[in-house]
Amino acid sequence: MANTKKNRGLSKSEIAAMKEYLKEKNLKANGEEAVLAAIAKMKEPARSMAKRIHAIVRASAPELSPRTWYGMPAYAKDDKVVLFFQDAGKFKARYSTLGFTDNANLDESKMWPTGFALTELTAAEEKKISALIKRALS
Repeated sequence: MANTKKNRGLSKSEIAAMKEYLKEKNLKANGEEAVLAAIAKMKEPARSMAKRIHAIVRASAPELSPRTWYGMPAYAKDDKVVLFFQDAGKFKARYSTLGFTDNANLDESKMWPTGFALTELTAAEEKKISALIKRALS
C-alpha cells in the first residue's frame, strides 16, 4: 500500500508532540524553565495568553508544579498534570486551549467541560480561569 497522507496515522505536528513528550519523560529539567522556554517559542497572541495563564496559575495555585507536557506548558500536582495550555499554532488550530485532565476536580453531574477555547484574555476570563483552577484542586 502506498504511504499516503491519509493512511499514515499521525500528522507531523502530532509526531513532533510525541517526540517532545518522550524527551520530557527522559529529562529532569527545571519545570519553570521548561515552561517559560515553551512559552517563548509561541507566536502572538498565544504567547501573551500563555504568560498570563502562567501568572494566574502561579498566583492561584502555588502548589502546582510547572512542567511541559507534549511540549506545552502544564501544571502538575503530585507529578500528575492537572491543567495545560495548548498554543493554537502547535496544531494549526483556530484557537488556543486551556485544558484540564481527569486529575482536575471539575466533576459536575454526568457531564462537564474539560477544555476551553481561548482567543483573547480579558479580566473576566482571567477571573474565570482562576476560579476553575481553584475548583480543580478542591
